Amino acid sequence: MSSTSASVPAPDADPRRNVRERIVAAAAELLHEDGADAVTTRAVAGRAGVQAPTIYRLFGDKDGLLDAVAEHAMTVFAAEKAALVADGAAEGTDPVAALRSGWDATIAFGLANPDLFVIMSDPRRGRGSPAVAAGLRALEERLRRVAAVGRLLVREADAVRLVHAAGTGTVLAILGEAGEAGEAGEAGEAEEAEDDRRSDLADRAWAAVASQVLVAEDDVPAGPDRALRTAALTLRAGVDGLDALSPAERAVLAEWLDRVVDGTDGGADASDGGA
Repeated sequence: MSSTSASVPAPDADPRRNVRERIVAAAAELLHEDGADAVTTRAVAGRAGVQAPTIYRLFGDKDGLLDAVAEHAMTVFAAEKAALVADGAAEGTDPVAALRSGWDATIAFGLANPDLFVIMSDPRRGRGSPAVAAGLRALEERLRRVAAVGRLLVREADAVRLVHAAGTGTVLAILGEAGEAGEAGEAGEAEEAEDDRRSDLADRAWAAVASQVLVAEDDVPAGPDRALRTAALTLRAGVDGLDALSPAERAVLAEWLDRVVDGTDGGADASDGGA
């Protein structure tokens, strides 16, 4: 899951695009091999076979180049995730299992590409990124399939935010611990123990977020409100695909279903508070 370098364009590709992609590929390789400090203009120019002024002309500065590297890597990773979502839907994979697989893939990608993941996680870089938006769409599609089988506990938009935030935070927390362990000089059995702790953290984080967004498989609806809310969430996930309705009608239906979800939420909270 660690696609970090661009492929070499075909010989008849646009020369300017060819040079840009070579530079991005060179910078991505240096970032993956030796970290952000290794991505210097001189090192990138040498590996890409270009002059330093070319980098400044195309990317402005090092931050601009790192932005391009992050966008490239996220584009590749988002395409891989989208392909997995499509394959899972075609093969009838359990939607909850597919959601967990997506979580595991994100954790694995982040740990295999630490410097790159830190760059990609910077909200200033991700804001407005087409690649980040594509990755979120893949997550939305996974959650929509979960909702379609009645297993989504919260609204799709809320679930997207929770899963995305939890996954990003988990990777950054593990990377922070890894940095501290590296400074302490852990080796051998201590490193294996640390790997186990990181895996345990990822599993516990998944369990925590799953408890907030998923209906347990053996959970029996507790009264009519719960059943109604599950039905509303399931239908809400498929509203965009209701071609029999006009866009305006779909928007109205979506608003009504959101109000049903919010209303049954409030009822549950009120009853809990009076217990």
